Amino acid sequence: MKIAGFDIGGANTDMAIIEFGSDGDMKDVRVDFRYLPMWLRREELADALLEMVGEDLDELEGVGVCMTAELVDAYPSKAAGVADIIDRVEGAFDVPVAYVSLSGMVDASEALTDPMNIAAANWVATSQIASAMSSDCIMVDVGSTTTDIIPIKDGFEASRGRNDLERLSTGELVYTGTLRTNVATIVDRVPLQDKWFRVASELFAVTADVHRVLGNIRESDYTCSTPDGAGKSVEECMLRIARVLCADLELISPSDVLEVAEYIYHQQILKIAEGLAEVSEREGLEEVVTTGLGMKILAKRAAEVLELECRTMDEFLTEEECVVAPAVGTALLMEDYLQGQG
Repeated sequence: MKIAGFDIGGANTDMAIIEFGSDGDMKDVRVDFRYLPMWLRREELADALLEMVGEDLDELEGVGVCMTAELVDAYPSKAAGVADIIDRVEGAFDVPVAYVSLSGMVDASEALTDPMNIAAANWVATSQIASAMSSDCIMVDVGSTTTDIIPIKDGFEASRGRNDLERLSTGELVYTGTLRTNVATIVDRVPLQDKWFRVASELFAVTADVHRVLGNIRESDYTCSTPDGAGKSVEECMLRIARVLCADLELISPSDVLEVAEYIYHQQILKIAEGLAEVSEREGLEEVVTTGLGMKILAKRAAEVLELECRTMDEFLTEEECVVAPAVGTALLMEDYLQGQG
């Protein structure tokens, strides 16, 4: 049995196709992703899904979907976003399709009846994998845009917040990510040459620029668009960071940029650690399981700051699969759903 799981985000859409054996074990996993900014190109969604599935289309027996793209500002409301995404997904596939909700997998009619139960429920899918590694832990998933911090107790997710608004108040959602975060939302000033400099609150540089110049990510990992439309070389990333100080590479040196980047990086780790500490102290959990593109460079470092025991999900999945963990978790949930349907 082959099942496709999709995580349809505002900027990236991720896919995992899992082939299951007769005993329900995973025999093979294929992952892929597309940079698809839904605020600009949502009409391309169905084609992108089919393109990623490719030759596996005829062998699919089900499609599972989780989403966060309903939040993009092209939609007047989350409900409208959920409805539009469901319409595009349903039009793409002839096999059974179900959607990750806060209460399990549901079909399109149920999803449309209660769209807020579907909105931004991707963390539910990822928590399934973390619970397989540890029955009592905190899952930290650092993606391109956001960080999910999910308590797992007795093998089940135990989040206090049930939607993004609530999770922003409980430490379970920290709106910072590996690639797309405007650095001016992380710092309002930076140290340089024994002085402090306030930063420009413009979209001059993103965290992908910081992690690229520090060697935390490869150019191929920089999958989002650049703020200035230029390239993704180290020098181009340095120039964008220099602009945050209203400068360029003639006014400040590459070593100056590295000093600034190191500080921004450290402050981003502390922002994640702040949310992680809140969840850890409240829930009495001291083991952390990390996943996502920022699994090692951000989530693990945040756990280390707090001196918490930490495991990375690449003990269970490949690194490529960890990057699209919600899609993998969605495929697993879809297989269970189909088995339950008889």
